[in-house]
Amino acid sequence: MTDRRTDVLVVGAGPAGYTTAIRLGQLGIDATLVEADAHGGTCLNRGCIPSKAIISAASVAHEARTSEEIGITAEVDVDFEQFTRWKDRVVRRMGKAVEKLCKANNVDLVEGRAVFEDRHVARVLDGDGTELERVEFDYAVLATGSRPVELPGFEYDHPSVLDAADALSLSSLPNSLVVIGAGYIGMELSTAFAKLGVDVTVVEALESMLPGFPPALVEPVESRAGELGIDCHYKQLAQDWRETDAGLVLETESADGQDQFEHEAEAVLVAVGREPVTDTMNLDAIGLEPNNDGFLETDDQCRTDVPHVFAVGDVAGEPMLAHKGSAEGEVAAEVIAGRTASFADRAVPSVAFTAPELATVGQTVQEAEDAGHNPIQGEFPLRASGRALTTGHTDGFARIVASEDGRVLGGQVVGPEASELIAEIALAVEQELPVEALAETIHAHPTMAESVHEASANALGRAIHTLNR
Repeated sequence: MTDRRTDVLVVGAGPAGYTTAIRLGQLGIDATLVEADAHGGTCLNRGCIPSKAIISAASVAHEARTSEEIGITAEVDVDFEQFTRWKDRVVRRMGKAVEKLCKANNVDLVEGRAVFEDRHVARVLDGDGTELERVEFDYAVLATGSRPVELPGFEYDHPSVLDAADALSLSSLPNSLVVIGAGYIGMELSTAFAKLGVDVTVVEALESMLPGFPPALVEPVESRAGELGIDCHYKQLAQDWRETDAGLVLETESADGQDQFEHEAEAVLVAVGREPVTDTMNLDAIGLEPNNDGFLETDDQCRTDVPHVFAVGDVAGEPMLAHKGSAEGEVAAEVIAGRTASFADRAVPSVAFTAPELATVGQTVQEAEDAGHNPIQGEFPLRASGRALTTGHTDGFARIVASEDGRVLGGQVVGPEASELIAEIALAVEQELPVEALAETIHAHPTMAESVHEASANALGRAIHTLNR
């Protein structure tokens, strides 16, 4: 056992944690990054990256099978084992890149689980709980991420009961799958598996899919889900399940408790949300306690109630998004280095990689009105986009929301490449740009990005390729 001394102990090497450590290294501060599992965290290893890999692969297969309208027909064979090997190579490559970047920025990497002994000392334990070393630190940054919420009776210790990580690690495709939860994780994976030919049923306790996203954005996704054969059942609560010779039967109950239903499938995927991981570090030793929602509360500088302890990423609260955690990590590093930095009023885009994609940032029209604005808005339908027409995907729109004096307050996009298009709107919101800045910026033609330009022009009453409001 050895002892280690460091300026900053970073606990957790997901996007929030490794970003913090790398930025600290760039600022000349000694940082030690402790990770109990794999560098890159859930995002890289069991979430964002592998899920987008399967989404991309599924879209390729689906496009090849369904392009008769443009004169392309194909017999498509999906070698899922080969896909899995490719996906795993992508994950390994990115994991090694994270390690390389950390080392290049003089970050000390330590394998094990950090458990606090007191406010300035942590023990590092291996998987068996054996102490490997003690680390003394001046500051600590907590970035332990989140894990899937487990429904009572649906524990993940049975091969037919899957969480998202299990679904992304399957060695073969099931013929049928029932998904509990129609949030963005549930719908992303439902869409991908449906495109790969799996018979997908979705059960959701609420009255619609993708709660939290504006209904107008969700409508094209719900329509496409139906076209893909995804069978969605709303206002149903999962109660129990039982094994059968063909797989399992999911037993559900209506939200009012009046009716019972059964859904057959080979496996069930539980995707009802994620919860912060705060129970692995012995937070009592540093005087921290999660709030009623399980998160560690922080101020605008990502500092907890304990002045020398920071929290970033999923443990620090909603939205639980990798890019939000990375941005928080940079703020924490800057503050520790004595620089001026704040996470207050940052524009954080939210994206669902469904079919079609949808994305939002800043305020909706309703939110702008609730904030006391008399907002103006502009919208451009993708059916009027030349580039969208050439892809064969014209469902959706781009929308810009601006204040009465023309400052961009937010925007929403649903359609192809919405995850990319939202970046321009996020920049405008973050920098408080006038909507004229977007409308007067020349966008290349023909591109999907023109939809943002046209929506901005529409807000000003001078769009060319759609009727002005």
